Amino acid sequence: MPDPDERPFSPGVTAIFEVVKRLRAPDGCPWDREQTHESLRPYLLEETYELLEAIDSGDDGKIKEELGDLLLQVAMHAEIAASESRFDAAEVSEVVAAKMVARHPHVFGSTKVDNAEDVLRNWEHQKAREARKAGREDESVVDRVPVTLPALAWALGLQKRAARVGFDFASPADTAEAVAEEARELSAAADPRQTFEEMGDLLFAVVSLARRLKVNPEDALRVAGQRFRKRFAQAEATLRKDGVTFNDLDRDEQARRWRETS
Repeated sequence: MPDPDERPFSPGVTAIFEVVKRLRAPDGCPWDREQTHESLRPYLLEETYELLEAIDSGDDGKIKEELGDLLLQVAMHAEIAASESRFDAAEVSEVVAAKMVARHPHVFGSTKVDNAEDVLRNWEHQKAREARKAGREDESVVDRVPVTLPALAWALGLQKRAARVGFDFASPADTAEAVAEEARELSAAADPRQTFEEMGDLLFAVVSLARRLKVNPEDALRVAGQRFRKRFAQAEATLRKDGVTFNDLDRDEQARRWRETS
């Protein structure tokens, strides 16, 4: 790390934007100067997932580092646009700040809210007004969920938007019954096409149940996968000591070994 007095940037939140501007300058870094919005797409996705992993770890050092890496992506995209005289980092910040002010009238205006649900409903009403103002009168609330999201997150987003305008199951118990009904329909599927469709319906219903129970399905599934990964690795290690693999065991023995793995 260079001496603070020798750093080629000012301290504070503008530091990375200054560095990126220098990297993209005519006498800057050839690689950075070649980047485009399109070429940076995989890095933006990768950095987002690395930040999520850091958040799962609870390590403040990692979280800070990965937030910085994500902020670097924002700075790069803003500087690319600025170099083409389209917009700059200041405009990016001002646009999102104005959006947050408009969507929080209970903080910056006189609107009264009683709870977080009221906030979300107001949020959707504000989005609808913005859509109408922009000439998108026919836009549905579910159209605002990016289709590029992973399927699990996309399904959750669709359901949340629908629920904010009143379309939802009456209770978690009703949602659980819908899961059971979809499972029964899947077991009765008569052909591959129907099996495919019923499996999708079942997964969609499970996401809905998780949402009603205030459980993020992405997080729950990731944690379950981590538990499975750890337990399976422990079971494999034990089998290796005994000179066997899962393939060498019948189903009953596999089940016994699995139960014995903590």
